[in-house]
Amino acid sequence: MQAPGRSRLKHFDVVVIGAGPAGCASAISCARRGLRVALLERQAFPRFRPGESLHPGIEPLLRQLGVADLLCVSSTLRFEGQWVHWNGPPRFNAFGADVTGPWRGFQISRVLLDAALLQQAASAGVEIYQPCRAHSALTVGQQVIGVEADAGCLYTSYVIDASGAAGWLGRQLHLTEQIDSPVLVARCGYMHGQPARYASNPHLLATTDGWTWVARIGPQLTHWTHLAFETDALQTVRQSRQMLPEDLQALPQSGTIRGAEVSWRISATVAGDGYLLVGDAACRLDPASSHGVLKALMSGMQAAQAIHDSLYRPLLRTAAQAQYQQWLRCWYEHDLTQLRSFYRQHPFPPRWLGTD
Repeated sequence: MQAPGRSRLKHFDVVVIGAGPAGCASAISCARRGLRVALLERQAFPRFRPGESLHPGIEPLLRQLGVADLLCVSSTLRFEGQWVHWNGPPRFNAFGADVTGPWRGFQISRVLLDAALLQQAASAGVEIYQPCRAHSALTVGQQVIGVEADAGCLYTSYVIDASGAAGWLGRQLHLTEQIDSPVLVARCGYMHGQPARYASNPHLLATTDGWTWVARIGPQLTHWTHLAFETDALQTVRQSRQMLPEDLQALPQSGTIRGAEVSWRISATVAGDGYLLVGDAACRLDPASSHGVLKALMSGMQAAQAIHDSLYRPLLRTAAQAQYQQWLRCWYEHDLTQLRSFYRQHPFPPRWLGTD
């Protein structure tokens, strides 16, 4: 990894902003296609990120990216579905099965996931700048041609924005967004201990103000996330904790309670002249949609394919960008429809959802 410096101009095929799952998947996939890639990450690792529960569909992607052997080991906690306490008696929603047996999700620490993906990016030949902050997008007219960062001016054919909910490039280019919910905030925390009912599979529980997700993520460590449909700016951390099941409230807290905005939205333009948006920088739904990391990896890999096609077959540039935009929007709209339907079945559905 390189330290920031401004000694010379640097030229790349692709510059990726952000080294989370979407950014690393983009960088690895571009480098494997023979492209020269720079990856900028403003924070030093390890860093805290919630979201340990991963959909089983992530396994083939981890294999394609070359990190499955590091992460899908015998000691990794696996689960076959989740218990849903929502609009009737509790029911178990299994992921499914095939001839090899039931599909199983993963409980993988984001610290381990981030480290494995970043290590694989370095092994693929990606030039990593960390910690390194991106300051401004370099443009000529409407075309993005690079990034000014702590590392200097990095010129490139494409910038991939994988900055997450911060939406760095979207703010730089003043891209408009489609907003499909009021402001939503998810709060999460960890408890020492392991109540028996969470030992095998996670639980999603409807509450009077929203929902709570509870999952065992390690020996004697339980994770919870709570989302309130009507976010009150005065709502306290203590009130969030009081929405937990009683068997969880009795456990001692591990670390601090954190919060993150998870409002539903998608950028009106996720692919343009010299740039693509991936992961949460492109679109976002709240954690009840259940596959944020899966979407991050897939969008990064799809963006890499679109860039490769655009650079090596210039006549396909417009079509490749349009195809990526359509693919991501169709996925978002499908998940948006499913999430709205699911929330309408809640015992206390959000008033802002309407009846359309």
